[in-house]
Amino acid sequence: MKTAVKIVAATFFAVAYSATAEQDMTGNCRIGIYHLRDGSDVDIAPGEGSHLRWRRKDGTSGELTEATDGTWTSTLGWTSRPDGRRVSFSECGKGAITFAGVNGRRIALAVTDTRFQSGGVSLAGRLLLPKGSARVPIVILVHGSEFSSALDFFALQRMFPSEGIGAFVYDKRGTGVSGGDYSQDYALLAQDAVAAAREARRLAGSRAGKVGYQGTSQGGWVAPLAATIAPVDFVVVGYGLAVSPLEEDRSAIALDMTRRGFGADIVAKAMEVADASEAVFVSNFSDGYDRVDAVRAKYGSESWFKYIHGDFTFAVLEMTHDELRENGPKLVQGIQPHYDPMPVLRELKAPQLWILAEDDTDASAETARRLEQLAAEGHPIVTAMFPHAEHGIFEYETLPDGTRVSTRNAEGYFAMMCDYIRSGRLRARYGSSVISNPKRE
Repeated sequence: MKTAVKIVAATFFAVAYSATAEQDMTGNCRIGIYHLRDGSDVDIAPGEGSHLRWRRKDGTSGELTEATDGTWTSTLGWTSRPDGRRVSFSECGKGAITFAGVNGRRIALAVTDTRFQSGGVSLAGRLLLPKGSARVPIVILVHGSEFSSALDFFALQRMFPSEGIGAFVYDKRGTGVSGGDYSQDYALLAQDAVAAAREARRLAGSRAGKVGYQGTSQGGWVAPLAATIAPVDFVVVGYGLAVSPLEEDRSAIALDMTRRGFGADIVAKAMEVADASEAVFVSNFSDGYDRVDAVRAKYGSESWFKYIHGDFTFAVLEMTHDELRENGPKLVQGIQPHYDPMPVLRELKAPQLWILAEDDTDASAETARRLEQLAAEGHPIVTAMFPHAEHGIFEYETLPDGTRVSTRNAEGYFAMMCDYIRSGRLRARYGSSVISNPKRE
């Protein structure tokens, strides 16, 4: 998810210390990554409210709910449908788990929490490395537009180190325990990412091998920009875009119509609605409401109108004008509606892996086309497309009302990132993905 609107309706001085193995910053001693006796790993992370969320490296996931006997029951993906798995944990100091009948133990990692400065703001970060003294590649996790704490909720901070890859995670400004005000100013966020990379190198010292970014969603605009400010060894983008926020909204609306079976004539009408909402957006929600009222009066009674969503148009249609005037500027603080990522991508020298979802409502087809063109021009870009996957590289079920419910991440998604970060090369096959311009092992 790229914009805050979508969510709503979606070297420096440092004080460093080693986190304990028994609990993370949420205070929940169950959080961690565990190695099971069957040879697989499972990560346990905070979930919604009192729930936990498990994830495996093959992409499967579920939500855990504590039962009265102290065990935990699981539901499939994000469906709330029981999947038959039961999970139990040992006392905190023992670090043991029984997952679906298989015993396991927590994987010990070298963990250092820190605070670092960027643009006069104190940001909270964490470096996680595999145990030992060997040099390892390090990936800086660049978040999307979420308001939640990456330090608390990013499972990749543990999953990568369990595969021999260091990870640096940080709460973006205005979120979690970082200072400053929340912002979606890509240039500002890119400077924060550069500061995070610098801090990761400082903390890792002689253990730092290759260093690069992994940016997801909105991070697909931020990470490449950061890599042009201060060079890195690689950039991995997950479900990011090579189009502007306004183009993203328009493409999403066109897809809203076409996947509901409407033709080009209806798409053209929907673009009139997009134009009206765009006028409100680019005015920073101060003007353009007469155009919104006009298209609503013109098309509001037609059958297709209720299916318009997009990335911000739905909020312009659903919220009152007064609500938008008051809350809109806060929700999209710093977004540049016409931001064009293409000049940055043409300038970027670092090797890039772009991982896209074929059924992403956020303009993945146009992004794929542009990336293919850049690759044809000689830019070091590899693109992977996962079929029947949504934003987040989530496979999904479609409910009778057309709503999508995520069931899991696509198989091969995590392994693909690990291989590229380690070697810059990919194997021939990762699940059902289609890979363009690969450098093969």
